[in-house]
Amino acid sequence: MSVHVINQIIKKEWTDYNNHLNMTYYVLIFEKALEVLLDKFMMGSHSAKTTKMSTMMVETLTTYNNEVKEGDEVEIVLTFFDHDKKRLYLKLEMIEKVSKKLSSTIEMLSLYIDLNKRKVTEFENEKVKIMDEFINTNKSKFVNNDLSILGKLKK
Repeated sequence: MSVHVINQIIKKEWTDYNNHLNMTYYVLIFEKALEVLLDKFMMGSHSAKTTKMSTMMVETLTTYNNEVKEGDEVEIVLTFFDHDKKRLYLKLEMIEKVSKKLSSTIEMLSLYIDLNKRKVTEFENEKVKIMDEFINTNKSKFVNNDLSILGKLKK
């Protein structure tokens, strides 16, 4: 089970001399999906620009399971999400649409930052409420096995 985030068609300029998606662009595609989620939680680019509150990535773990090539369409799905007072944790998967094969996964841990002070800070109550409502709505779709960096949340 999972939560759909975005679809992406693999562009020619994203492929390498092996004729498959270069590792850099796996991360780019996952970053695009992360931005969709951050916007849902009121922590994306708009928040960074208007409130000077944002997130900064501190750790990732990426797997490359099956290659994707130019023209392939991939779906990015969220398979797990949680947070503590200052951190976001999520796991995304990239699924090749035709074959339904798992192409890649990424686990991400980010900190909530006050950009004025460039310091880690706690989430505002309204953002905690939004995240908790998202978790409660989707928790039956989450899978909490094979989560390597989840233990870094301080609950």
